[in-house]
Amino acid sequence: MGSSLKDLREFPEDVKDQMGYALHLAQHGRKHPDVKPLSGFKGASVLEVVEDYDGDTYRSVYTVKFKGVVYVLHAFQKKSKRGIETPKHDIELIQSRLADARDHFNAGLREKGK
Repeated sequence: MGSSLKDLREFPEDVKDQMGYALHLAQHGRKHPDVKPLSGFKGASVLEVVEDYDGDTYRSVYTVKFKGVVYVLHAFQKKSKRGIETPKHDIELIQSRLADARDHFNAGLREKGK
C-alpha cells in the first residue's frame, strides 16, 4: 500500500532479505519468529517485523486480516532514539493504509461477485 514497496526496496540488502522472507512466510500462512502484533491494533491481524542493522532499526508492518491477501502497510527506518514505541504519525499512516487495504479488498470481492 502507498509507498511501502518503494520504501522497502531502499533498505539495506540484509534487511530486505529478512523482511522479504517474513513476508514470504506470511503469504503462505506462516509466521516468522521475529514477527509480532503491532500494539494499538486489536488482535493479531496487523503485524510488524523489526530488523536491527548497523545501529539502525527497520520496520515493516503488514496485515493478514483479509483472506488470501497480505498487504504491506508501511516500511520505514525508525528515527527516534527514545523507546520502542511507534511514532504517532507512523501509526496514523498505518491506520489510513489499513482502511485503504480494506477498501481494495472489498472492491475485489465486488468485482468477483459480478
